[in-house]
Amino acid sequence: MKITFSDLAIPTSGAVIAFATDGGDLMPSAVALDEATGGALAKAIKGSTFKGKAGQSLQLLAPANVDLSRIILFGIGKEEEFDVIAAQKLGGSVTVRALSTGEKDVAILFDMEGMACDFATGAMLRDYRFDKYRTTETKEDKPVLKSLSIAARDHKEAKKQFDSAKKVVEGVFFTRDLVSEPANVLYPESFMKEVSALEKLGIEIEVLDEKEMKKLGMGALLGVAMGSAHKPYIVVMRWNGGKKKDAPVAFVGKGVTFDTGGISIKPAGGMEDMKWDMGGAGVVSGLMKALAGRKAKCNVVGIIGLVENMPSSTAQRPGDVVTSMSGQTIEVINTDAEGRLVLCDALTYVQEKYDPKLIVDLATLTGAIIIALGHENAGLFSNNDDLATQITTAGLAVNETVWRLPLSSAYDKQIKSDIADMKNVGGRPAGSITAAQFLKRFITKDRPWAHLDIAAMAWSSADSEVVPKGGTGYGVRLLDRFVADNHEA
Repeated sequence: MKITFSDLAIPTSGAVIAFATDGGDLMPSAVALDEATGGALAKAIKGSTFKGKAGQSLQLLAPANVDLSRIILFGIGKEEEFDVIAAQKLGGSVTVRALSTGEKDVAILFDMEGMACDFATGAMLRDYRFDKYRTTETKEDKPVLKSLSIAARDHKEAKKQFDSAKKVVEGVFFTRDLVSEPANVLYPESFMKEVSALEKLGIEIEVLDEKEMKKLGMGALLGVAMGSAHKPYIVVMRWNGGKKKDAPVAFVGKGVTFDTGGISIKPAGGMEDMKWDMGGAGVVSGLMKALAGRKAKCNVVGIIGLVENMPSSTAQRPGDVVTSMSGQTIEVINTDAEGRLVLCDALTYVQEKYDPKLIVDLATLTGAIIIALGHENAGLFSNNDDLATQITTAGLAVNETVWRLPLSSAYDKQIKSDIADMKNVGGRPAGSITAAQFLKRFITKDRPWAHLDIAAMAWSSADSEVVPKGGTGYGVRLLDRFVADNHEA
């Protein structure tokens, strides 16, 4: 769907969408539209239950005295409470309604000053479809909407803002595409090739293969990959948008392209969902695309560890001891707690190779985080209060929220091993916390670090205002905003 901007004027043909506030009061451009239609809007409101509340809409076929095809009124609620998040949600809701009309082109009369870009962002986010494998879908089943034209008084500024914002949305879409792909299509090697294509945006790509990882001593990551026919990779993405002397900000993602649980195999029911256990790596990849697309003025390094966790005669066994790149040894109690084994070697590598000013890792790490927080927030763990606050603030700004959970040496006793430096699981109590406590052991002293457990957020089983059912791309906009607010000149 193409999104354009124009001066605020009443269209002379096609479908048009206008807005009303709580109480059914028409916005200024809707008043002008009502006058042009001989009072049709006011009459329709009077004869309906439409009250202009947020989420309400009212559709009417245009009267005979105008060449418009139809008019849809949307409520925005109380005008003083209408903010950028409300504008994005409204953009998504309008897109859903516009898609259902059968219209090819729809005009939007947008009176709310300074938020046309946010409205357009929400519209673009909601328009996403992953339909590449639908071969029997009829023409009638496919959406026919081709364009939204947003008429606003500040249309020139809105267009300028959206030129940058849509690059971030394209990063979200890249993540959604990766997360949506089935595991027979997206496995470590094909994932690596998808990400390597980002070189055309100016991102420097480096790939570590199995041989190179063995030389570096990445026994934890390599142990996870032992049972799969697909070889593991680490992919490094570097965006050099800041001063040469500036240390980079680092993002590290778990990329388990399919997780059976290994020898500690998962139940069959729902295992198909484990194609998105690479969600953390998907977010890091989409974030790098977004930052490069909008030419972010900072240095960023993104690292993803790509493996497949499978049961076979060569697979890692419960009770095995592996040696991580850091030299610390790990007793593998449960092979289904593999994400932390992938991350710990990637975390060590990024610190030794790039000495970043801070690290944020992302992973669909624990089912326990879903029990704790539901599907409303990602779990945030951090050794640095300022970093935790910055991430929380960025999440609130884009409606990708996080909730901070504790880290404490009191939890270390749960991952104490009798024969190695640590176990990879600490039992059912505080499962997400002990996983984060495990990762913290691989962060060098005093380096700011945050861990985002996005297991509840990477995939949605239902539509929402700006996210259709499926891969969400959660985290791309959050971390793009974090970078923009805190690390760009």
